[in-house]
Amino acid sequence: MMIHAKHSVLLATLLGLSATAFAQTPGIDTAGTVGYVIDQRGYVAKSGTGLCWRNGYWTPALAIEECDPDLVKKEAAAPAPAAAPAQAPAPKPSAEKVTLSADALFDFDKAILRNEGKDKLDKLAEGTKNLNLEVIIATGHADRLGSDAYNQKLSEKRAAAVKAYLVGKGVDANRVFAEGKGETQPVTKPDDCKGPKSKKVIDCLQPDRRVDIELIGTKTQ
Repeated sequence: MMIHAKHSVLLATLLGLSATAFAQTPGIDTAGTVGYVIDQRGYVAKSGTGLCWRNGYWTPALAIEECDPDLVKKEAAAPAPAAAPAQAPAPKPSAEKVTLSADALFDFDKAILRNEGKDKLDKLAEGTKNLNLEVIIATGHADRLGSDAYNQKLSEKRAAAVKAYLVGKGVDANRVFAEGKGETQPVTKPDDCKGPKSKKVIDCLQPDRRVDIELIGTKTQ
């Protein structure tokens, strides 16, 4: 699988997994085949380095300008190919998304998985058996307490711990993408948790300490 383009996927719902069908998007042929992994908003899923995720159905004919501009130009200049025989539409990729509280996975200010956190990830790994898995995207987040640099590293370590655990449960390492967003994407609003560090403020900022996980693939029959 190759990856191309701009920013990674955000996820947000509470612990239950909920499947979401993807919206129509460029990169779909007349048979309904999608060439790229599409996130739950209907956009092409991208890594933190800005590269698009291609799925197993991708061909140059499904290239889109946003991800493969050179291929799009070449395809536009080439003569139109002969019509292919009609095929049954390929199954559309879908996403199951879950947000796990970091406090449910790790002790405060730590990146070592707790036993309770392992139990939650066991259930998530079990859910991959119902998918022809394209990719799992794990994104770690931190609250505002501490320096930007410290929180960035903490969020990365937590996402990496989630990836390592899932790989240990049999998920293909090449299918798991882990990244950290530090304190840059809080759930709480600026006025929600005012004041210096205290137990009250720590408890208030709990929603910001989280790991967002998205499973993308096609449902098995």
